[in-house]
Amino acid sequence: MTATLNKPGTRLGLVLAVCCLAQFMNVLDASVMNVALPSIFEDLRFERHDLQWVNSAYTIAVCGFLLLGGRLADLFGQRRVFLFGAALFTVASAVGGMATSPGTLIAARGFQGLGAAVMAPASLTVLGTTFRDPTARAKAFGWWSAVSGTGGAVGVLLGGIVTESLGWRWVLLINVPLGIALVSMIRGAVPETPSNGGRKALDVPGAFTVTLGLMALVYGIAQSHELGWGSWQVAGSLALAVVLFAFFLRQQTVSSHPLMPLGIFRNRAVTAANIVAFFAIAALFSTFYFLTLVLQQVMGFSPLQTGLGYLPLSIGIALGGFSVARIVPKIGPRPVLIAGLLTATVGLLWVSTADESSTFLGSILIPTTLLGLGMGAVLNATTNAATSGVPREQAGLASGLLNTIRQMGSAIGLVVLATMSSARADSLLAQGEPLQHSLGSGFGLALFGAGVFTFCGALAAIAVPRKK
Repeated sequence: MTATLNKPGTRLGLVLAVCCLAQFMNVLDASVMNVALPSIFEDLRFERHDLQWVNSAYTIAVCGFLLLGGRLADLFGQRRVFLFGAALFTVASAVGGMATSPGTLIAARGFQGLGAAVMAPASLTVLGTTFRDPTARAKAFGWWSAVSGTGGAVGVLLGGIVTESLGWRWVLLINVPLGIALVSMIRGAVPETPSNGGRKALDVPGAFTVTLGLMALVYGIAQSHELGWGSWQVAGSLALAVVLFAFFLRQQTVSSHPLMPLGIFRNRAVTAANIVAFFAIAALFSTFYFLTLVLQQVMGFSPLQTGLGYLPLSIGIALGGFSVARIVPKIGPRPVLIAGLLTATVGLLWVSTADESSTFLGSILIPTTLLGLGMGAVLNATTNAATSGVPREQAGLASGLLNTIRQMGSAIGLVVLATMSSARADSLLAQGEPLQHSLGSGFGLALFGAGVFTFCGALAAIAVPRKK
């Protein structure tokens, strides 16, 4: 890429590297902590029922503030907001890595999530406003999507290596040098966009309402597995979410400067692409969780072997994203989405049959490669469909909406499939089946459910407009 930005001397390749590094840090952090949780539990003396908040604090903050983060990039300038998000994420990582109490770590994870919620839509906004040529835009989204997909898989491997060799604190502290480098790169490469109104144009009531609504929804879902759907905590949180969302929608119709102009949903591509993203990410990130359990608890892999076992999936995602970079501008995202989701469905249904007698070559290698190829194509095409054709002043809104839907998909999908998996395993154990077989059957059911999610995504992709 030899073209330059409006700012003299700024190279497109460097802008792409900045955005990919930011997204890699976001996605990596969402998965790398899982491997370190047992060590954190022992070192900081967590209460067992509180340990989940190491992840839940991050997820709730990301889900709650993503939409606001995307809007801030439109209103205050993409470079300024990008810098703020990267700096906050870096500082929170340092605080978390040096935490000496559960409360400090949980708070740090929440601020990490806030930084990620600002960074993610800002990075996507920068790509969308910088790469205007359709071919260059598709290539940029190919890199960004490949990083998004592989970051989760890399996190599983990196988390195991770092925790075993350096200790759990370095799972967080590794973000500090990366974050410092990212801040420097943003300052040198990303051009500033003019402010679109600043505080006068920010829908404060709408921002707080949708943020609190999303937090209440995610909290209710996160607690449902432990407390049950009928508990007052879960039911109350979900009811509060419904009320807040209703108020938010009303606020958007009366505000002179709405946070999320509802007219954006008149864009058929945006609406359909977000539905596809919900199902696709619900399947992909649930697979990271359940496939890890299958490999370790059912097939007997070590943590390092498990990480290496993710290589076909990671390589498949990268190849899938790159392979469609030139195709999407020519034929449009719709056929790519449908083909990719159907390919991923086949891979998930195949890998759901793995049990204690399965081998890596026979039950993991080919289906995870198919899953990776399909999902890599889907991540690229979904990003393209959800952000192309959107007015410049709504670019941050579109990318914030897409990232919010993705995060919601990962949270909701995992909770639903975990509930199914636990119910299946508990039922078999009650019937006297061996533990390994019971767990394998439960995990297999969850992976089958992930395949159902991808098939639903393929049905939704039919609504994406054809290329004219």
